[in-house]
Amino acid sequence: MEQSETRSIVVVVEDVEVARTAMVWALHNVLRYGDLVTLLHVFPASNTAGSKSRNRKKIRLLRLKGFQLALSFKDICVRSFPNTKIEIVVTEGDEEGGRIADLVRQIGASTLVVGLHDQSFLYR
Repeated sequence: MEQSETRSIVVVVEDVEVARTAMVWALHNVLRYGDLVTLLHVFPASNTAGSKSRNRKKIRLLRLKGFQLALSFKDICVRSFPNTKIEIVVTEGDEEGGRIADLVRQIGASTLVVGLHDQSFLYR
């Protein structure tokens, strides 16, 4: 029996139920043993006027919230598939869709999982 190649699956992490539903669907319909799941959260770039220290605090808070959200997605993965290899990427981006596309290319992902909703970056 030939061993299949490890695939990289990127799941866009957003705080909407359809994103969680899309991830669960992918876990049951796309994921194979040995695949790597990257949980990707992109938070908006800080363009607000104000002091640098205030902007750094805001960025730190957005990064922390994104990481906590990604951890909640990781919990769902681990409950469904305990031996899944999971990595978390939380990053800042001006244009969510462009930043996501860049990261998917860098990672070399074979699959991108996105929950489609009214406020989705796919509509922007």
